[in-house]
Amino acid sequence: MDQAAPPPYGIIEPQRRTLPFVYNIPHSGRYYPPDLLQESCLGLDDLRTAEDCLVDHLFAGVPALGAPMLVNAYARVYLDTNRDALELDPKIVEPPLPAEANTGSERVAAGLGVIPAVTSGSRPIYHRPLTSDAVARRIDAIYRPVHAALTRLIAAALREYGYAVLIDCHSMPGGGNRARRSEPDIVLGDRYGASCAPALVQTATAAFENLGYTVVRNVPYAGGFNTEHYGHPARGQHALQIEINRRLYLDERRFSLTPHAPTLIQHLHQVLHALHNIPAASLRPMRPHAAGEDTPMRLSAE
Repeated sequence: MDQAAPPPYGIIEPQRRTLPFVYNIPHSGRYYPPDLLQESCLGLDDLRTAEDCLVDHLFAGVPALGAPMLVNAYARVYLDTNRDALELDPKIVEPPLPAEANTGSERVAAGLGVIPAVTSGSRPIYHRPLTSDAVARRIDAIYRPVHAALTRLIAAALREYGYAVLIDCHSMPGGGNRARRSEPDIVLGDRYGASCAPALVQTATAAFENLGYTVVRNVPYAGGFNTEHYGHPARGQHALQIEINRRLYLDERRFSLTPHAPTLIQHLHQVLHALHNIPAASLRPMRPHAAGEDTPMRLSAE
């Protein structure tokens, strides 16, 4: 038994909730369980290259603005909550897999299922496949509680405000010592218009660009499971993914904030204020709720 194991997530609540927004930080978890370190053919620093390092610090001021923030505690290479629980990779999970396992998804094909097979640079994580029982224990202990909590937060916003906005917060590789200035500063993912109202993407784009950042939409990150699963704008349930280039705030070799981070944090607050001030009429449901539609969809793996 790992006595140091933390709870699967933490929720930082505002003193008083004044916004229909929920912020989620799925890939900044810094807990690397002993079984992962024992079973992996990579060292800790190599495993950490997949981490959205310190994104939770960038958004730490969100609760003071009036919205809750959910932060995953476990490293994404151990279990990725931004995947369907059934995205299981037969190359690293021993049979028997559930009959309904989605072994053919694009993310699984890339080695990036709910239990990732590779980290950045497509480097294999494990010496050998994991047992299906070990994978099921990870899903039960971490994945299901995280999504149950996220579902409750979204449902609470829907009940109180009549609509809800999930902001899924991520970072993308900045290139280390290479400048790679041709790459965008910010990528906004809305599943090609399917996961949120246009006002959210338009407002975020304008706010970032007015601050001097380069912004693209959906390329190469259109949003993962969270935006796809929780984003149903016709019901007033929106999900937007924000990817931030790490060169803006992070020393990727030392996994530490750079002197540029405070400026980025200040700018993020300005962008979030712009999002929070979008008129409610742009985000409310486009049609009346049918029975049972006032809460988020249940997870397909439950």
